[in-house]
Amino acid sequence: MNQTVQAVNGVNIPQLGFGLYKIKNGEAFERTVENAIRSGYRHFDTAKIYGNEAALGRVILHSGIDREEFFITSKAWTTDLGYHATRKAFEQTCRKLNVTYLDMYLIHFAGPHYAAAWKAMEELYDEGRIKVIGVANFGIRHLEQLKKNARIMPMVNQIETHPEFQQNELYDYMVQNRILHEAWGPLGQGSKVLLEHPELTAIARSHRKSVAQVILRWHLERGSIVIPKSSNPQRIQENSEIYDFALNREERDRIRRLDKGKRYSVNPAGLMVNPVYVTFMKLFIPR
Repeated sequence: MNQTVQAVNGVNIPQLGFGLYKIKNGEAFERTVENAIRSGYRHFDTAKIYGNEAALGRVILHSGIDREEFFITSKAWTTDLGYHATRKAFEQTCRKLNVTYLDMYLIHFAGPHYAAAWKAMEELYDEGRIKVIGVANFGIRHLEQLKKNARIMPMVNQIETHPEFQQNELYDYMVQNRILHEAWGPLGQGSKVLLEHPELTAIARSHRKSVAQVILRWHLERGSIVIPKSSNPQRIQENSEIYDFALNREERDRIRRLDKGKRYSVNPAGLMVNPVYVTFMKLFIPR
């Protein structure tokens, strides 16, 4: 659980994290995060839009573990993009989490005004308020556009990635530009088709592991940061037990051939230009 990858600025990021998307506030949330901490997780990924930043902050505060041992990620939502709006959103997130700095802060989508938002994040980084700055759901064209005016390039890009959607072109671009690849939805959002795939099942059987463990191991060996999520204590523990085996070249080749370019979520590029979606975000997402 101590295995890390290094951002371009030298900051070590725990390679296996814990995603908090769709895990709601309340006793169930607290039990889930407490179970994850007991299993050894220290990297937690939240966002303003998840609505659980304050709950995460409370669990961490009451864990008895020093803040510095945790790696906390949050994200600026689409309605908070822009220089002043992003700085304000960052401060709100810190207050909810009860922290003075974030280990990583990301622009959640390449929505309107993301270039101005990036300027604010560069300044927060310069001020020592954020250790790693990055983006999520950015494609090559967004990164190239950002490059035109950025002083600091994103250190991480968090994108949907799993064996049936490997993002190879974007992955190669990020390697060339020293941007770390962080995979969300690393298990295909629990897709039964993926988790029961005969090729993956055969590989898992040979290692006496689950298909989920094989997939997570594949992400790690690819050099990606990975943030699986689960509310099931057994699966939380199982997802952490991926350091006692390795895939061989032939197995990695078999997984590589599973790529179908198949998303299990919506295409963020299309989402951001959908006028109905943009209007909904402006009207109904709490600020």
